[in-house]
Amino acid sequence: MWISALLSVLGIALQVSVVTAQDGSISGPTSSSSAAGYSCDPSQCQLPNCNCASTSPPGGLSPSDVPQFVVFTADDAIQSYTIDSVNQFLAQRQNPNGCPIKMTYFTSLNYTNYTLVTDWFVAGNEIADHTMTHVGSPPADEINGNIIALNALAGIPLDAIQGFRAPYLNYTAQTLQLLANVDFTYDSSSAASIPVTDPGTDAYWPYTLDNGLANDCLTVEGICKGQPKIPGLWEIPMYAFFDELGIDGPHLMDPWLDTANGASAVNDTATFEYMKNTFTAHYTGNRQPVGLYTHPIHLSTTYPGVDPPNSTIQMINDYLDWVQMQQDVWIVSNEQLLAWVRNPVPVSELDSFEPLKCSTPQVDSSLKICNGIPQNEAGLLEECDFPDFPFFTCYGCPQVEVSPSNPNPPQQVPAGQQIRYRLPSNCSTPFWDPIAGSCLCQSSACAFTDNSRPIGPNGANLTGGGTGGDGFDGSGSTPTPTYINFNGASPVKLWSGSLVGMMSALTVGAFGAATGWVLVNV
Repeated sequence: MWISALLSVLGIALQVSVVTAQDGSISGPTSSSSAAGYSCDPSQCQLPNCNCASTSPPGGLSPSDVPQFVVFTADDAIQSYTIDSVNQFLAQRQNPNGCPIKMTYFTSLNYTNYTLVTDWFVAGNEIADHTMTHVGSPPADEINGNIIALNALAGIPLDAIQGFRAPYLNYTAQTLQLLANVDFTYDSSSAASIPVTDPGTDAYWPYTLDNGLANDCLTVEGICKGQPKIPGLWEIPMYAFFDELGIDGPHLMDPWLDTANGASAVNDTATFEYMKNTFTAHYTGNRQPVGLYTHPIHLSTTYPGVDPPNSTIQMINDYLDWVQMQQDVWIVSNEQLLAWVRNPVPVSELDSFEPLKCSTPQVDSSLKICNGIPQNEAGLLEECDFPDFPFFTCYGCPQVEVSPSNPNPPQQVPAGQQIRYRLPSNCSTPFWDPIAGSCLCQSSACAFTDNSRPIGPNGANLTGGGTGGDGFDGSGSTPTPTYINFNGASPVKLWSGSLVGMMSALTVGAFGAATGWVLVNV
C-alpha cells in the first residue's frame, strides 16, 4: 500500500514540477534607467559596507585585474537526487587554486532531508534561505522560521545563513525590509535583464540598498527611485543570458529549459552559443559576474519520472569546460563573490584571499560523532518518520512536523535514548557532538587544514569536468552517474519503515557525503 501512496505523491509532485518549470523566468527588460531614478554618491558610499550600483568593478580596479566570477546556485529542497544533479556539473571541477567548487543552495524545507543539509554545509557550501514552504512575497514567519529550523535540525550556525532568494523571485519592498530586520547580509531575487553591451544595462555589480534598489523597477511596486533605503543590505542581481534577440531574448533561471531565438523547440546548440556569447560579453567588458541559477530537479538522473536529455547535461558541462579554459575564471558561491566585492583584490593577490581557499576540519575519522562528516556519523542519524516528508537529522526528531508557526518543536526522545543537543553559538558544526553535548574544538579558531595550492601562471584551470561523452549531440554522451561515498562505503539501507534510502556522495568540497531518500521537491 505504501508503494501506491508514494507513487501517488510522486505523480502529483511531478505535475507540480512541470507547472513550475519556468520558476524564475523573464520575458523582457525588468527595469530601465528612467524607471530606476537611481542616484548614489560613491564618495559617501564606500566599501566594505556600502557600494553604489555600478557597472564598473568595485574598488576602482581595472577589468583586466578582476576575476571573472561564475556564480552557481540551486533552489528548493535538498535531497539525494538534487545533490546528484548538482554533482554531475561540479564534483570533478576545481578552481585555479585547486579548490573544489563551492555553491549556494537556497533551501526551502518541504521535502528537505536535514542531514543532507548538514553534510552539504560541512563540505564547504553555502546554505541560504528560500522560505519554509516556498511561498512568494513571504511573511516574516516563512523567512525567520526557515532560519530557526535550519539551525535547530541541520546544525547550520545562525550567522552562516546570510542570503535569501524569494520563491518565484516574487519579492516586495517589505520582503527586503524583513531581511534587514533579522540581519541578513544579502538578497538575490532581482534580475539584471539588459545586456552588458547595452548602454542602459542593469547588470550592476552587487551593491547595497543605502540608496534604494536599481533593478526590477518595471515589475515590482514600491522600489527604485531611491526606495527602499536599507543601509547595509546587499543586493546580488541575477544576471540573465541573452540569445540572438538581444534585450528581447533574456534567459534567467534554468536557461536550458527555454527555447532560444524565438524558436518553438529547445535547442541545446543554440543555448550553448548564447551562453558562451553572454559570458564573452561580460568577460571582455567590465567582468560583471555570470550566473548559473538552477532548480536541480529538472536535470536529475536519479529522481523517478524525470528523464533529462543527456545532450543537455553534456551541453552544460561543455559550457563549464569552455568557461574554465579562460584565464582568471572562478566558479563560486554568492558568499564568496560578496566577500571579494566587499574587499576587492586584483587577480595577482588571489593566492592570499582567504574566502577563495578550501579547508578540511581536522576531525579524527575514527570518532563516532554526528557532525556532518559521513565517516564519523554513520549509524548515528535519527529517522524522523513523518508521513508527509520523513527525514534524517543528527539533532533529534521534533515531536511534530516543523511549520512557520512552530519551526522548532520540542524534541521527541526514543525510549532508552537521551535528548540530542542543538548546536551552540560557540562551536563550529563539524566539531559539535550533539549526542554528548560537547565541542571537540574549544578555541575561537578551530583546527582546519588548508588544501589550496598556488594559482597557476595563467589563472585558469584546464582540468574541466565533463561527463565522459563525445559532445552534447546525443552521440555517446552519458550523464554522470550517482557518486559513491568519498570513503568508498557501500550504499546502505537507511529506512526500516516505509521508504528505502541510499547513500549518495558529496564530492564537492574537500570531503562530504550525503545520506538520503528520494522524495519530491515542490
